[in-house]
Amino acid sequence: MAFDKRESACLRVPDITTMRELRRVTWVGLIANLFLSSLKFVGGIFGKSQAVVADAVHSLSDSTTDVAILVGIRYWLKPPDDCHPYGHRRIETLVTITIGLLLVGVAAGLAYNGLVTLQEKHSSGPNWIAFVAAAVSIVCKEFLYHWTVAAGRRHKSPAVIANAWHHRSDALSSIPAAMAVLGAALYPTWIFLDHVGAVVVSVFILQAAWKIMWPALREIVDAGASERDCEKIKTIALGIEGVNDVHAIRARYLGSGLQADLHITVDGNKTVREGHDLSEKVKEMLLANGPDVIDVVVHLEPAEESMKYEG
Repeated sequence: MAFDKRESACLRVPDITTMRELRRVTWVGLIANLFLSSLKFVGGIFGKSQAVVADAVHSLSDSTTDVAILVGIRYWLKPPDDCHPYGHRRIETLVTITIGLLLVGVAAGLAYNGLVTLQEKHSSGPNWIAFVAAAVSIVCKEFLYHWTVAAGRRHKSPAVIANAWHHRSDALSSIPAAMAVLGAALYPTWIFLDHVGAVVVSVFILQAAWKIMWPALREIVDAGASERDCEKIKTIALGIEGVNDVHAIRARYLGSGLQADLHITVDGNKTVREGHDLSEKVKEMLLANGPDVIDVVVHLEPAEESMKYEG
């Protein structure tokens, strides 16, 4: 059976401007990652810094999440169709979890490398070229984090916010590399800072990964919306003239928005047309003013029927 587009009227679909901005910020991040990787490879090799070369590999790995966003955004912002009548927003959830898992892998790799090489002897210390490459990466990546996270929050995109944290993890991982170069240049015996710093940074990256993945994992198992959001939905519906009561509210996250269904009681003497128009008004108000509501199903009940159940 073909998907009835009239049923999608109660779904709030992102506009083309959202897609363009999120793609633009991600493309800039991808180009920056490739540039910074090249810069740190050159700086690490000519500056004789293993830490900076390793950090270049980390920056290069960040490009995979940019590609995941660019590919995924084409699908999760698409409107509902025959195969996906509720839309495609769970694709964004999967991309978010994937980015979180990649961050966990990066953190584990940094921690492991820092621990197993703690007693490693270096034949010669790094020089200032490597320090400059790491410092430039820190500044650029922190800027990319703020720009990307602002776009993600503005358009309520968990995947883009997760990608922003990947930029910050790269900035954080460049700090111990820069400290190692600086410490080696000033005090050659301080090379161990590189390894200790990598372990400390990995803990922060793990924390960021957990914050990214936890909401997405809750969504996958259909955890309900907060009591505060449900109460706001009830307040908005009750504020509409003709709605006597609101109950049986259920809401869950679908991507970055809420999918809600609720029962409203109305005067049992209303005609079918009047009841239908009232339910449509409830939908419109919730989509316009609700707590990130993107999909609404309203069930009508006559007021006297509700009173009978309560009795």
